[in-house]
Amino acid sequence: MTIVCAGEAFEDLIFVGLERLPELGEEIKTDQFQATIGGGAVITAVKAARLGMHVHLVSALSDEAAGRLSRERVHISNLRKANEPHAITAALSAGADRAFVTYNGVNSKIEARIAARLPRLTASHVHLCFYPHDCAGWTRHVARLRARGVTTSWDFGWNEPLSNDRGLVDLIDALDFVFINDLEARLYTGAASLAESIPAWRERKAITILKLGQEGAAWLAPDRDIHVAAPKVKAVDTTGAGDSFNAGFLVAWMRGASPERCLAAGNKAGADSTKRAGGL
Repeated sequence: MTIVCAGEAFEDLIFVGLERLPELGEEIKTDQFQATIGGGAVITAVKAARLGMHVHLVSALSDEAAGRLSRERVHISNLRKANEPHAITAALSAGADRAFVTYNGVNSKIEARIAARLPRLTASHVHLCFYPHDCAGWTRHVARLRARGVTTSWDFGWNEPLSNDRGLVDLIDALDFVFINDLEARLYTGAASLAESIPAWRERKAITILKLGQEGAAWLAPDRDIHVAAPKVKAVDTTGAGDSFNAGFLVAWMRGASPERCLAAGNKAGADSTKRAGGL
C-alpha cells in the first residue's frame, strides 16, 4: 500500500520556550530554537514513513529538504523548479499558544502542479493538505481518484476565504475523510460553538475526524460518534501535532484497524510529536 501526501512545504524556524507571545513592538528572547522542515504534507509523510508505510510526497522542496526527506525513506516528487524560492515559516511557540509568519515562495504556484501530477501517481490513498482555490475542480479530481479505487482525505487547515466557497461542501462529500480541529469545525460551518457545528459535520458523506488536542479526537458520521481520549504528555511544542495525528490515524486505517484504534493511533502520534520542538 502507498499513501501519497500532497501539499505545501516550508523551512520552519521555530522559537520555543516562550513564556508568552510578544505584544506589538515587543521583543521576547529564548534559548530554545529549532530549524527544520515543516508543512502538513511533509510532517504527515515523514510520520507515516516512520510508522512503516510506503509514502510518496508531492510538494515543493528546497534542495536541503529533499535530501533530508530522502533519508526518511520518503519518495519525492519535487514540484519546485530551478531558482524558485522555497517557502519559510517563523513559528513562535509558548506552550499551547502559537503564532506564525510565512513567506509563501513557490507554494503560491504548486496547486496546479499537484493537480497535474496526481493522475500519474500510483496510490492506495491520497492525503491532501492545502487550501483549494477551486473546490469544484478538486471535487472532480477526487472523483477521478475514487473511480480508480483510490481513497482520499483532506486537512484544509485554517483558511477563512474557504468558508465562503459554495463548492466546499461538495468537495468534502467527495472525500473519504476530512480532518479538522475545533476552531476549523466552527469556521467551516459558521457555527457559534463546537457543539453547534457537530450536526453539520455528521451530515457530510465524508467521515469527519475532529482533532481536539489534549482532549483526544472524535469520529463523526451519520450513524455514530466515537470519542477517544488522548494520552497525557508534557508538551514542549505543539507544531505539527495535528499533521502527526493524521499520519497515525491513516496508517492504522489503511491497515484495517477499527475506528477506535485509528483514533487512538492518531492521538498517540500527535501526542508524541509534542515532546520535542518542530513538526518532525
